[in-house]
Amino acid sequence: MEATQKKYIAYYRVSTKHQGQDGYGMEAQKAYVERFVSQRGGEILEYYLDVESGKKTDRRGLLQAIEASKRLGATIAVAKLCRLARNASFIMALRDSKVDFIACDMP
Repeated sequence: MEATQKKYIAYYRVSTKHQGQDGYGMEAQKAYVERFVSQRGGEILEYYLDVESGKKTDRRGLLQAIEASKRLGATIAVAKLCRLARNASFIMALRDSKVDFIACDMP
């Protein structure tokens, strides 16, 4: 019997188009998530991104990532927890909604 490959939805976010010098840029996040998923023998099915503040909880890319996660039975992977949200109550609400997510810097 073949082992089932873990499925991921990648989510990337920057606050501004010029962000990137501090390791939070889109390319740095993408490399971090891809390395994390690859090391675990997983597969990224889809990815979504936002160029918006982490304080906003109604980000289009994030909402699409959540929907895709539920539809595909996949885990949302973010490079760092702060890329998901800047609000602890939002992160807890997301966890309580049974959406599976992982911050690659704190697996």
